[in-house]
Amino acid sequence: MPQINKPRTHSDVPGNGSSLTRLRTALAVFFALDGFVFAGWVVRIPAIKAQTGASAGALGLALLGVSAGAVITMTLTGRLCRRYGNHQVTVVCAVLLSLSVALPPLTRSVLALGLVLLLFGAAYGGINVAFNSAAVDLVAALRRPVMPSFHAAFSLGGMVGAGLGGLVAGVLSPTRHLLLLTLAGLLVTAAAGPTLLRHESPAPLERELPEEGAPRRLDGRTRGLVIVFGLIAGCTAYGEGALADWGALHLEQDLHASAGAAAVGYSCFALAMTVGRLTGTRLLERLGRTRTVVAGGTTAAAGMLLGSLAPSLWAALLGYAVTGLGLANLFPVAVERAGALAGPSGVATASTLGYGGMLLGPPAIGFMADWFTLPAALTSVAVLAAVAAAVGALVGAASRRAAGG
Repeated sequence: MPQINKPRTHSDVPGNGSSLTRLRTALAVFFALDGFVFAGWVVRIPAIKAQTGASAGALGLALLGVSAGAVITMTLTGRLCRRYGNHQVTVVCAVLLSLSVALPPLTRSVLALGLVLLLFGAAYGGINVAFNSAAVDLVAALRRPVMPSFHAAFSLGGMVGAGLGGLVAGVLSPTRHLLLLTLAGLLVTAAAGPTLLRHESPAPLERELPEEGAPRRLDGRTRGLVIVFGLIAGCTAYGEGALADWGALHLEQDLHASAGAAAVGYSCFALAMTVGRLTGTRLLERLGRTRTVVAGGTTAAAGMLLGSLAPSLWAALLGYAVTGLGLANLFPVAVERAGALAGPSGVATASTLGYGGMLLGPPAIGFMADWFTLPAALTSVAVLAAVAAAVGALVGAASRRAAGG
């Protein structure tokens, strides 16, 4: 049955002690599970391509199913979270994600692959909105900026999933490997899910709905701010997508690195981003959100200029790592701010814009590389990181003026 949005009292909100700690741990597990499952699927894409006999172009169209399913579902998930609760939707989407990852190796045509990836993408998009919405509420209840720690869990899960996937790729078929991911996902959900289901999301009392079942009415300024934070998320995700798809090619093609050395490039970026997120809470407590966004965007812009224009491999690798450190906390801060302003709908909007940036990055870099050069195209990552820093500074200044006026 739908969850009834009734006014809550302080006794309904989980306490600040062990229950919040258990919720934080359970949510971190789901973030890690998401990264683990998604990375495990990604490393088997070449084998699935060979299995279906798909051309590069046909595979690209099939892979759009993941993106389309995620983007379509993100907006819907915001409504489901308001109706049924963030925790319930997180658990259901975790089950769907775990089940759907086993489907791609069962397909024998590009059309069938695209359809099952649409389902997989829907589960992936849904769980991202649901657990980010839950994390936003928990951050508010804890009164500490711990959002980056959840995204660090996602990054760590992805690194473990990719590493294990690479190790078993020569031993297990895609069918067996992804089936094991399904079993692992269901076991993790069974272990961590009850913690979420036993506790209501600890939303701040002032964000409760004004009437039973009534939708939250947002004014134009709030909607505008949510979109602005979504654009910051998009600028960040643009860089992630661009480096994931083009970073290694730049090192190999333009700096004449070996294939192995080129592969290290994205690892430097991903590891630095993980480290940045693990230390993000302390950074936010020290600098605050505005200065963290400005400093992060500026650092990422400088790092990417070095990474794209440096004449040597080691300088480029250093630039990739600096870029990862700079971008690390922009997306978590943007999603947390959007969720604090507008609840699950804000998270859905910011996540959709962020995911749109990740989708836009790789093809945009490709077009610009054709028009100019790949190093010149990669400088667009630096430009958008600088835009994120500038937007963050403007929003911070406007907020200070509003508070003072």
